[in-house]
Amino acid sequence: MPNASSQPAPAPQLESVAPQAAAPPSVEDDGQQQKILVVDDVDLNRKILSGILRNERCALLMAEDGFLGIELAIRERPDLILLDIMMPGKDGFEVCAELKNDARTAHVPVLFLSALSEQANKIKGLELGAVDYITKPFDKAEVLARVRSHLKIQKLARELIVTNRELVKKQWALDADLRAAGDIQRSLIPKGPPSVESVQVAWRFMPCDRIGGDVFNLYSLDDAHLAIYVVDVSGHGVPAAMVTVSVSQSLSPLAGCTVRREGQSQPRSAIASPTEVLDRLETEYPIERFDKFFTICYLVLDHRTGRLCCSRAGHPMPVLMRADGMLTCLAAGGTIIGLGTGAPFEEEEVQLRAGDRLFLYTDGITELANAAGDLYGEERLYEALAEARGVSLEDACDRVIQSMSRFGDGRLPQDDVTLLAIEFAGPQAEDRQK
Repeated sequence: MPNASSQPAPAPQLESVAPQAAAPPSVEDDGQQQKILVVDDVDLNRKILSGILRNERCALLMAEDGFLGIELAIRERPDLILLDIMMPGKDGFEVCAELKNDARTAHVPVLFLSALSEQANKIKGLELGAVDYITKPFDKAEVLARVRSHLKIQKLARELIVTNRELVKKQWALDADLRAAGDIQRSLIPKGPPSVESVQVAWRFMPCDRIGGDVFNLYSLDDAHLAIYVVDVSGHGVPAAMVTVSVSQSLSPLAGCTVRREGQSQPRSAIASPTEVLDRLETEYPIERFDKFFTICYLVLDHRTGRLCCSRAGHPMPVLMRADGMLTCLAAGGTIIGLGTGAPFEEEEVQLRAGDRLFLYTDGITELANAAGDLYGEERLYEALAEARGVSLEDACDRVIQSMSRFGDGRLPQDDVTLLAIEFAGPQAEDRQK
């Protein structure tokens, strides 16, 4: 019998027979024919299988030996292979092994055709990668049931591959969008400390996703005043990040962080107090607007004198560390922005002195949980800040993050983490003279 090594392989035999009126339902209903490759050295067996499968709306390819079977499998990429075991030259076991070792055909299911009923042969075939057996003499109902079942599985597998590829493409696009959104969010935080001689600043900003619900900023309102805020929007990810963008725009100087008081002979714009800013945010951001609420701590610092005004809306209390190491929490404020309670916000004023430090943070720090479910909490934060007294602001921030990491045994925070540290160097020379 000729083989692939002795002479050119004959062209594949294709059969595509239109179904008769009473034909059973097709395995393929989407107009794309599936291919079945039959590899058997006995012409009668090929004819019997062709007759059984003629109404299945599949393209039938016939190979009379293992060499041609491998060639057709590589070239035609069938959806199913019916492979005889006992063939001269290259038996079915050898053919199956070669097909499964070739990446181009490894995924194609193989059903062995054999009159052999020994368990050892079945096990050997399955170990080589075959998915099923059809025994001779052929039973039409058995052949159709097994072929339809495996063609359906193969069709679903290919559809899954296509779907997965589409999902991967969409995921790439989503990742690109998230990276862009993350870049936008990072653009909202300061590029560096303000150009103010009497103020030093450091921070750590760690969204738990690529983008998150925390945002902070500090910037000049005029020649004497800095606005400082930290915002924590409920949730994290894209929805929360989009709200942070909106809130940041509302808090920017150009959008009106200063207000004009009607009926008073004042300059066109005057510095808004923290409570005025929070009142305006409460009006602009009812929970119905974005289905989100947020907490905020907002401060105005006169960097010439050290006078600090502070208010907060449901946000963790800022920690004031005096130069002598004494810790004080600034508690004045009110409820969360968005709840619409109408309750007024309180405000407090403190005087900063040379060497005083102020720490603002979000609850992603204090609500970090370890494996036992214990929370990091305020007391551990205060201890970490106290232990960092005397080091630089950058080192102080690092020590807090290190303390969190030790507490959580290296577990990643479950929420966005923001820590903003500010140190006041003292009144400027001209203000001291006054």
